[in-house]
Amino acid sequence: MFKNKKNQYLFLVFFFIYSVSSSAQCAMCRAALGGEGNKAQAQAVNDGIVFLMVIPYLLVALLGYAIYRMRKKKKLD
Repeated sequence: MFKNKKNQYLFLVFFFIYSVSSSAQCAMCRAALGGEGNKAQAQAVNDGIVFLMVIPYLLVALLGYAIYRMRKKKKLD
């Protein structure tokens, strides 16, 4: 599917970036914020949920990159 590892990593980065733009709400939040008067508050809750969802993905990506660099350095030695 991919010709080299660089293209594969770029695909993964773009996949995670575009998946972040989705709106996420649990059923309880949706019920509490439902209605016409709470649009700004509902958007703020969605942004907060997405922000909290991004941090674990970034940490896993950094860990993966560190392991990749460590293995690559070990192969060169």
